[in-house]
Amino acid sequence: MSASNPSLDFTLQRLRLVRQGILRLHKALLESERVVYEQFYGRIQSSTEFFQLVINHDWFSWLRPISQFIVQMDTFLSSKEPVTLTEANQLLEEARMLLDPSEEGPSLKTRYYRAIQRDPAIALMHAEVSKLLVNDV
Repeated sequence: MSASNPSLDFTLQRLRLVRQGILRLHKALLESERVVYEQFYGRIQSSTEFFQLVINHDWFSWLRPISQFIVQMDTFLSSKEPVTLTEANQLLEEARMLLDPSEEGPSLKTRYYRAIQRDPAIALMHAEVSKLLVNDV
């Protein structure tokens, strides 16, 4: 991937840490949403049923951009082609924009905001990932 470029190596390592944090956060968000979903619709009977709901049900649709972003990061980090510092920084910026909760706005931002408010573990994970995404690291 990188050819002995310290800035790129540092940014790629940071990107790997961000990916790990987002992956943990995504799992926690799925579980948190499952709990709320089950309060409305009843118990989910199996992991297969849950998987189908995550893929197909509107309730979980706001999480799909996060899932897709994780795949995008995985593809980038496992690329056999050379990658650039600019591309790596672009992914970090996309992560910043994606994980920007808001009381108003698109579904992802508002649902993410509510998840942070309702679940202290998610709030902590959000803070950890946000710390990695600060521009002046």
